[in-house]
Amino acid sequence: MIKTRFAPSPTGRMHVGNLRTALYSYLIARHENGSFMLRIEDTDQERFVEGALDIIYDTLREAGLHHDEGPDIDGGVGPYVQSERCRMGIYRKYAEELIKKGAAYYCFCTKERLESLKQEGSEEEYGRYDKHCLSLTPEEVEEKLKSGIPYVIRLNVPEEGTTSFHDEIYGDITVDNSELDDMILIKSDGFPTYNFANVVDDHLMGITHVVRGNEYLSSSPKYNILYHAFGWEVPVYVHCPLITDENHKKLSKRSGHSSFGDLIDQGFLPEAVVNFVALLGWSPADNSEIKSLAELEAEFDYRRIGKSPAVFDVNKLRWMNGEYIKAMDDARFEELAAPYIHEYVADESRIPAVCAMVKSRIEVLPDIAGQIDFLKAVPDYEVSLYKHKKMKTDEALSREVLKKVIPVLEAAEDFSNDALYQTLLAFAAEAGLKNGQVMWPIRTALSGKAMTPGGATQLLEVIGREESLRRLHAAVAKLSAEAG
Repeated sequence: MIKTRFAPSPTGRMHVGNLRTALYSYLIARHENGSFMLRIEDTDQERFVEGALDIIYDTLREAGLHHDEGPDIDGGVGPYVQSERCRMGIYRKYAEELIKKGAAYYCFCTKERLESLKQEGSEEEYGRYDKHCLSLTPEEVEEKLKSGIPYVIRLNVPEEGTTSFHDEIYGDITVDNSELDDMILIKSDGFPTYNFANVVDDHLMGITHVVRGNEYLSSSPKYNILYHAFGWEVPVYVHCPLITDENHKKLSKRSGHSSFGDLIDQGFLPEAVVNFVALLGWSPADNSEIKSLAELEAEFDYRRIGKSPAVFDVNKLRWMNGEYIKAMDDARFEELAAPYIHEYVADESRIPAVCAMVKSRIEVLPDIAGQIDFLKAVPDYEVSLYKHKKMKTDEALSREVLKKVIPVLEAAEDFSNDALYQTLLAFAAEAGLKNGQVMWPIRTALSGKAMTPGGATQLLEVIGREESLRRLHAAVAKLSAEAG
């Protein structure tokens, strides 16, 4: 059975690249009716951020990526937190096994010596450690261990030959061993390095497919050396392409939208973000772009992941988010939109009408403010707004229309959109005016804007009788003052 994992470090908000890794790992498992596991990699204690574990759980939950086993769901191969596994001595046991095989060795070199190698240019072209401690005799090693001299355990990479590995996206890759460093497996603090713990845990936990960013391609040969040294089966590698910003530079925190949390804070919907992230490097067979998580599960084929960098196009994400908003049921949209409306509409009963006006006109929830800010107060505007060629109206006609329509609206018993619409149509017909010659001046007087999310009667209903009439009277006064 296929088994994938997501193994984040608790270092803060989840980067879009990490979210994509989680998503692709999840989809590979779900597509094949496999298992998706969560493992927490916290061996780098200096980078640990308080509260980051909650962020990981919350992000996966909001994204809909439910794991089958992890720290909170025992699947029989735990613990699922690397620091806990470290305290059990798991990694040291396997590192010492490699030492016995000659595939690893104790290194007692000080930081000063390692630094001097760089300063003296003694390191080879690819920055390899010079294997100084590999020449120590067993007796010398034992003496240093007994003396309590700090040490690390290094992988003994062959000095000659090549190492090859296969990646599902990038194909077969071969590197010269002379390019590979004797990477550290166990640090001086006793904790394993990220690279070593990954290999040990992936094997012990039965991971069949490893999904990660292509920045780890260069580390894969060393992973394979470890797998072969242990005699373990190498998992299927799926290295995802780089994610860049619109300027084709690596997506960074400075972009303002590099993490899932950033995007949610900016008013994007979790399901739209997941849909968008799925397409950062992968394309469905039918080339359609709006895909629910269930559809992604059914259709995801990792062999369709491309090699080229994927561009994080914010405008495309905004468009996609807008499509999700349009398709959303009214009750949920009202729940999400209400916090953005409260500042401009005090009457709770009018919120559904406001939602109906803006739902199809926004791409992200904060766009609502720019659509309805006039509901709180009419901005200062030029009377030239009343001039509209298509509506065949100007300032003078608008002033006369408003003067005549105010008494009609004052007498209206029903101030709802539908009733007002019929009232104004009847007024226009009786006055010999086109509908637009009545509606445009009213809408302009109520909003002070050339573009509004709703028509004249919708605005009348939302603003209410008293405030609407006050604004219409103010508009007449403004037009009269301009006319002299």
